[in-house]
Amino acid sequence: MPRAEPPSRRASAPALTAGSPACSGMSAPARRARSARGSRGELLRPGPRRSPGLSPFPGSHRSRSSLRPGTTDSSSLGPHLHPVVLPLRPPPPPRPPPVAADCWSPPWRPEPLPPRTSLRPSRGNVPPRGGYALHVAPSPAPRGTRWERRFPVAPNMAAGTSEHQEQPGPQDALQPEDLVYHEDEFILEGVAWPGTTLSHFDRALLGAWQERMARGLFRYHLAELPTRVLPGPMRLLAQLNVQRGTERRRPQAVHSLTQPFDPRQFNFTQIRPGEVLLRLQRRPPAESDLAATDHVLVVINVSPLERGHVLLLPEPTLHLPQVLTPELLRVGLEAVLLSAHPGFRVGFNSLGASASVNHLHLHGFYLAHPLLVETAPAEPLCPSRGLSLLHEAPAPALLFYTAGAGLEALARDVCRAAARLLAMGLAYNVFVTRGAPPEGSAGPGPGAGLRLLLWARRPRFEAEEGAPFNVALCELAGHLPVAAAAAFEELGEAEALRAIRQPLLPEPEMRRLAAELARLLED
Repeated sequence: MPRAEPPSRRASAPALTAGSPACSGMSAPARRARSARGSRGELLRPGPRRSPGLSPFPGSHRSRSSLRPGTTDSSSLGPHLHPVVLPLRPPPPPRPPPVAADCWSPPWRPEPLPPRTSLRPSRGNVPPRGGYALHVAPSPAPRGTRWERRFPVAPNMAAGTSEHQEQPGPQDALQPEDLVYHEDEFILEGVAWPGTTLSHFDRALLGAWQERMARGLFRYHLAELPTRVLPGPMRLLAQLNVQRGTERRRPQAVHSLTQPFDPRQFNFTQIRPGEVLLRLQRRPPAESDLAATDHVLVVINVSPLERGHVLLLPEPTLHLPQVLTPELLRVGLEAVLLSAHPGFRVGFNSLGASASVNHLHLHGFYLAHPLLVETAPAEPLCPSRGLSLLHEAPAPALLFYTAGAGLEALARDVCRAAARLLAMGLAYNVFVTRGAPPEGSAGPGPGAGLRLLLWARRPRFEAEEGAPFNVALCELAGHLPVAAAAAFEELGEAEALRAIRQPLLPEPEMRRLAAELARLLED
């Protein structure tokens, strides 16, 4: 005998039959829907279990299989009984994850692509691992179906790149520009702050760099960075760059100043074609019989410090370790002279001095702020070779200067000095900027000449825990990229100078080393 409901339920769930007044004038689907709910629109509780093939109500012999899922049999409901809602069909099994392959899934999706498509990075707005996925939702597809074509990509190329190698995607259809230059194009005067004038080199580099940023080839979108000048005579420039601290690829393990190139580690043979912006090539003088030099690639740094942050690479397949060469340094010097912007700088980190990839490269970037190292006076050491000792700077350094001539000799002298440092078990950093002669300048501009700063330091192969920043070429020059907001707000000049100078040699030892290098260059 059917179980009677308690009075509270009987009051809220009157009997509903096909002939009852509550259902008169309603269509059959509406009556079924009404019967499945109480007078207040509430879904009623299932009744007692019955045999799978029989109706749970007396006098009814309709099979459960004759009812549609989600409906009730209200033809034989007696008073004070509530209808039973049959369970819906079980949900379909979950769709397997899409396969990262250059094919359509499902495989029968024809070309061309349906109009409702979107190209989205696989994580946020950056493609560090999975590249881009083309998400398609065509109209004829069953509800819940999504086609996906995934374009695998090779690892990114700079500090902060991916560690997994994949195939190129559609963004790699971007072609680099061949920029062949001559010494006549060097800008030797008129370079001054605020640096609103751009050269052909600047426009080509920044235009291609911005296009790659818009296409999402970087690990993160670089917006305007919070910047503050720390109070004090050194005028240190701090910038908050949280994303570089979190998104940058972990530096490689380095154990020696002269560690050989390791093809099993990340290297620049794995860069995507779309990351190459320019192919720089020096054109020899018309009266010379020399052939054009080998090109140098200008590629994006996918974890940029600042706008226009790039890497200058010799031919990657040469597998050169991170040891500075005169040929690459000369191209770096020439790139600074090709730029009309006073804030375009070039630099180098050796192994043991914050180099994160053991594959030969220079850094280049635009920093729209003057630095003290551009104009601070220096003590002459070897005037015939343009060598001085810079004291009044965040980090004392050896200073090389040229007004624009003799770049090949300057690059050779710097690399000879760097090789001597490696032989003495010291690491080194190099920073190239527009600057005044060694005697300094009281004017607001950096001058049209080139200043090259060389720092000798004790090698360190692991990042210092708890430090507000790692000490590399930027920090030694007075530009401090900071990854934590608290450190950015609280950092003062005294604390920053202690961190910058900690890996450097003491002043007496620095002076002895400078005198030895001056004698080396005079020979």
